[in-house]
Amino acid sequence: QVQLVVSGGGSVQAGGSLRLSCGASGYTYYRNCMGWFRQAPGKEREGVAAISTDGDSTFYADSVKGRFTVSQDNAKNTVYLQMNSLKPEDTDIYYCAARDVRCGVSTWGLWYTYNVWGQGTQVTVSS
Repeated sequence: QVQLVVSGGGSVQAGGSLRLSCGASGYTYYRNCMGWFRQAPGKEREGVAAISTDGDSTFYADSVKGRFTVSQDNAKNTVYLQMNSLKPEDTDIYYCAARDVRCGVSTWGLWYTYNVWGQGTQVTVSS
């Protein structure tokens, strides 16, 4: 069973940058699609970005396109979320998730399609 460990959260001023990392261990081949999600208090969990671990296809929420970049390392055991030009509305708890189903434009952002979750990490953007 794959396990996910997230690091890189923190506080930053508007316009700043942060990079989140999600390291996978165990049965890493389980993660055919890796997704980044975020959730603020009282709001539903929403997809931020996702990456296909086999073909490096990427997907982004409209709200982060042009600012966030999802990538993976050469060994395909770690995924990253580079967050630039951060805005106060990006303040959320961010999660990394994996699923054994390939990424797709219609399903990558659906939290309930993911099987394994890392711990949440707080990202706070102040103005």
